[in-house]
Amino acid sequence: MQGPAVFIDAEIDDQAQELRKFFKKLGAEISEEKSSKGIEDDLHKIIGVCDVCFKDNKHTPDEIDAVLNSVVSIVVSIPLERGENLILSFCDKMTRAKEPNLARVCLQSLWRLFSNLEVTSPLRYHVYYHLVQVAKQVNQVKEVFTGVEQLKAQFAQCPPSNEQMQKLYRLLHDVLKDTNSELASKVMIELLGTYTAENASYAREDAMKCIVTALADPNTFLLDPLLSLKPVRFLEGELIHDLLSVFVSEKLPSYLQFYKNHKEFVNSQGLNHEQNIKKMRLLSFMQLAESNPEMTFTQLQEELQIKEEEVEPFIIEVLKTKLVRARMDQRARKVHISSTMHRTFSRPQWQQLRDLLLSWKTNLTLVQDNINSVAAAQAELAQRQ
Repeated sequence: MQGPAVFIDAEIDDQAQELRKFFKKLGAEISEEKSSKGIEDDLHKIIGVCDVCFKDNKHTPDEIDAVLNSVVSIVVSIPLERGENLILSFCDKMTRAKEPNLARVCLQSLWRLFSNLEVTSPLRYHVYYHLVQVAKQVNQVKEVFTGVEQLKAQFAQCPPSNEQMQKLYRLLHDVLKDTNSELASKVMIELLGTYTAENASYAREDAMKCIVTALADPNTFLLDPLLSLKPVRFLEGELIHDLLSVFVSEKLPSYLQFYKNHKEFVNSQGLNHEQNIKKMRLLSFMQLAESNPEMTFTQLQEELQIKEEEVEPFIIEVLKTKLVRARMDQRARKVHISSTMHRTFSRPQWQQLRDLLLSWKTNLTLVQDNINSVAAAQAELAQRQ
């Protein structure tokens, strides 16, 4: 996200005067003369009119990028304690470009500003927040945000406040929900994790969004962890929590009954009934696979409420998700299960994992003992010879 520079070799005062002249020629209400109050007042007035270049048709995006780059070079030279209002004002101006090419220029300028601020500066949070806003305008969010861990690393040396992170997570969720529902779900779960038992009641709206996003995401199947989040627990007894519980541990008939009783509620949440059915069929199959290493096509027809000709395509779709490892026997009209992801992971699943690991440990010990016995026998034979 780097662009050409301009005026950078000049002294800051000279840069400011050149910028004044540039914006004056574009019709901005600004004097060409330097301020008697110093560079900070110059910069305050320059930033106040810098968005005039977004209305100019005489200069290319590269030329405008160079001018904004000059503004950034002056901004980062201002001491931290006196630069907050200037930076906030500049960030606000960068969100005002409507034309896509100019919005990309603004994104580059904000990225330069973010990259050139000290990693210990609390102002980096404000710049990053506006970065996300502009990135959404030009569909380049993936250039700014790749994941929660990367985000935390960005602010490791100057963590924002809990309230600031909540605000940022909400923005990221809003930006990602229509283009990357899986990442949006992770962001919302992270947001809910910032609440404590004392303030969980204030997270009602966030908790509901988290549940709806997770249910709507076609790639999210492990929903059990949501139930342990404090804000989600606060929703117990409400329809949205009941619906989540259905997706966590019930089968398709339970969802169909819920929808029959609460159709308007499901639709009001923006959830697609047909997509819900598709997801519940997959989840129901996973649950059946936990206790049935072999299932007939007829059994699947009955359990999943699908037609005979839909069974094979359904199994193929299941295998594509890699949630279940299985082999389809078309001649015998059966499916043989090798392994499946558990929908819930509670005490029984931990016990099963423990037993499996102990079995592996025992088998490896036996293998090692056999290797040692063979090695000892070979050594003894070599001595005799």
